[in-house]
Amino acid sequence: MLERRVPEPRFSMEPVETCVVVTVAGELDVTSSQQFDECLSEASSSSDRMILDLSGVDFMDTSALAVIVGHWRRQVEADGMFLLAGARYRYTKALWITGLADRLPMYDTLDEALTAARADPGGDAAKGGANGSAGPDTTAG
Repeated sequence: MLERRVPEPRFSMEPVETCVVVTVAGELDVTSSQQFDECLSEASSSSDRMILDLSGVDFMDTSALAVIVGHWRRQVEADGMFLLAGARYRYTKALWITGLADRLPMYDTLDEALTAARADPGGDAAKGGANGSAGPDTTAG
């Protein structure tokens, strides 16, 4: 039987204006959750304002969602900002089912998230209820 070789996800961090943008590409699952967690921890140590760009993610399981929710909560508790950009509904469905998607700020694109961050210098949008859509749109990826 052939074993399916899944490439490691790729992470990058880039300061953009007053935020750090973390871009993820590939598959996020239980085997990469610790690496993902470490990447977000490093990013949060460099800025209290983070945008997580998930537009290049091909697969994401609930272990990755747990990492995201944990970092979002820590950023908010520290009066920071944590925004999601480009997350596809099929990967964030668990957030919608649990009601967390109504509180975790999600935007369809990185540009929309950057615009929201600019318009919210105090980070209040990151505390919830500021979804820029990314919602249960059955046409999204």
